[in-house]
Amino acid sequence: MTTTLTPATAPKAPARPTRYRRVQQGVRERLAPYVYIAPFFLLFFIFGLFPLLFTFYVALFDWDPIGERSYVGLENFAELVRDPRFWGALRNTLSIWVLSTVPQLLLALGMAHILNHVRLRAAGFFRMSVLVPYVTSVAATTIVFAQLFDRDYGMLNWFLGMLGFEHIDFTASVWGSHFMIAVMVAWRWTGYNTLLYLASLQAVPRDLYEAAAVDGANSWKQFRHITIPALRPIIVFTVITSTIGGLQIFTEPLLANPVGGLTCGAARQCQTLTLFLYEQAFGRFHFGYGAAVGVALFVMVVIVSAINYLLVTRIRSEQP
Repeated sequence: MTTTLTPATAPKAPARPTRYRRVQQGVRERLAPYVYIAPFFLLFFIFGLFPLLFTFYVALFDWDPIGERSYVGLENFAELVRDPRFWGALRNTLSIWVLSTVPQLLLALGMAHILNHVRLRAAGFFRMSVLVPYVTSVAATTIVFAQLFDRDYGMLNWFLGMLGFEHIDFTASVWGSHFMIAVMVAWRWTGYNTLLYLASLQAVPRDLYEAAAVDGANSWKQFRHITIPALRPIIVFTVITSTIGGLQIFTEPLLANPVGGLTCGAARQCQTLTLFLYEQAFGRFHFGYGAAVGVALFVMVVIVSAINYLLVTRIRSEQP
C-alpha cells in the first residue's frame, strides 16, 4: 500500500482591494469632513441665511401678516429716509453706545493692567469675579438698575436728596434715560472685556516691563508704550464688537422704562433701532417697513465689520 504525501498548503495572501473599492474608500475620505460640518451649515441656512434673505424680500412689500401684500419696491426705504422717528432712534442708539462703550473699555483696560501687574492674594478669584455681571440675566440686571434709578424710591435719588438736590426722573429725560441704560450696559460688559485684555496681556513677555523699569520708565510710560501697543488688535476687536452690540441693544431700553412700552416714553427719548423695528413689525404689523429697518441695521453692521477687518489687517501688516 502506497501513501501519497501532499505538500503543506501555503497561507493565502490577503486579496488586494479592487479598483472600485479604492475609489470608494477615497470618496469616503474626501466626503467625511464635509459630512461632519454639514449640521452647522444646515442650521445656519435655516436660522441665519434664510431669515436674512427673507427679510430683504419682505422689505420690498407692503406686507400685512393677516391681509393683502403688495409690491412697493424701494418705497419702504424711501419712507425710512424721510421718517424722523428712524433718525431719532438712530441718534438714541449712537448716544447710548458712546456713553456705555467709552467708559466701559477704558475701565476694562485699567482693570486688566492692574490685575496683570499687581500681586493679589486669591488673584484667580478676582479675575473670575469680574465675569459675574456677564453671567447675570439681562432682564434681572435691568430691573434692579431701574429700581436704583427710580425717581421716588431709588437709592441714587435718595442719596441726592440727602445732599440737598432734587430728585431726577431719569426715564423722562433724554440724557437721563441714556445715562441709565449706558450704566447698565457698562456694568454688564466691563468684566468680559477685562478678561479679553488680561488674556492678551498674559502673552506679553515680562522681560519688556523689567527692561523698561531698568531704563527708568514709570508705570504710566510702561502702560503707554508697552501695554497699549500689545493690546492694539484686541482693542480694535472690542470696539467693533461693542459697536455691533450697541446697534442691537433691545432689552435694556425696553425694561428700563416699562411704562413707555415700545416707544420708550412719549417723546421716544430712549427708543433704539431694534425697539423701533419691533414696534413697526410686531406692534403696528407693518412687516415691510420693519424689514426695511432690519435691512438698514444689517448694512450698518456690515460696514462696522468691514472697518474691523481693514483695521486689523493694517495693524498686522505694520507689526514686524
